[in-house]
This record gives sequence, structure tokens and C-alpha cells, in this order.
Amino acid sequence: MPAWRGGHSVGRPRMSVTLIIDGNKFRNIKEFYEEVNCVFMQDEDWRIGESLDAFNDLLFGGFGAAGPGPLVLIWRDMEKSCADLGMQATRDYYRAKLARPEQFNAARFQAELAALEAGTGQTYFDILLEIIADHPQITLVPA
Repeated sequence: MPAWRGGHSVGRPRMSVTLIIDGNKFRNIKEFYEEVNCVFMQDEDWRIGESLDAFNDLLFGGFGAAGPGPLVLIWRDMEKSCADLGMQATRDYYRAKLARPEQFNAARFQAELAALEAGTGQTYFDILLEIIADHPQITLVPA
């Protein structure tokens, strides 16, 4: 099966894909996912939802622009994204989860919010970086 059809040739390295997330194109979590969908899902007739699990699944490849092989992910204006997806965005994210205890594990999100407020928890941006780091086929390049 040719490499472009999902197979791979012995002895032939897979070509890496380069994608760019532009931190100037979003200011909050909702807009982050809009940017991710523009970058990764432009050739798909569906979009991923605003979900850390969905973002993680996307990075495994198999659908969207990432493909199954190596990925160079350039993140422009990463410092801006760090601020935009930082403390306040993360507080808002946890509070939205806590407002729907019938859908989400309130105890978990209360603990996450408490850790954030105590300075020991992760921001949404930190969580995104951790998810990216869990994918060894991805090279993250701050720009």
C-alpha cells in the first residue's frame, strides 16, 4: 500500500507535516479551538469540540491535517497564548464545569480550582502543553 494511502514503505522515513497555531488568532479557550479546527481540520467536514480529550485525540493523528507521522507544530505568539489561556481562563473553565455538576465531576473540578488558586495547579495552557508533550511524534516550536 502506498504511504499516502495509510501504509508505509520499509526503509523510507515518513515525511513530517508542519502546522502553525497562531496565538494572535485567539484570546480564549473557545477561540483556541476555532484556531485548532482551522489549522487541523480544514479538509474535514466536521470539527472537534472544545475539549481537552478531543485535542488529545486529534494529536494522535488518523484524521485531520496532522496525519499519522511526525508533526512539527509551530506555535506563534506562545507567550500571548500563555496569558490568554492562563489563570483567568482556567478559573472560568473550572467554574463552568462546577456550574453543571450533573454533567461533570464537581469534586474533581473543585479540587483543580483550589490547586490553581493555591498556585500549585495547572493553567489551561499548561495542560495543553502537557498533552502535546505526551505525543513523541510532535515537535513543538515556539515562535
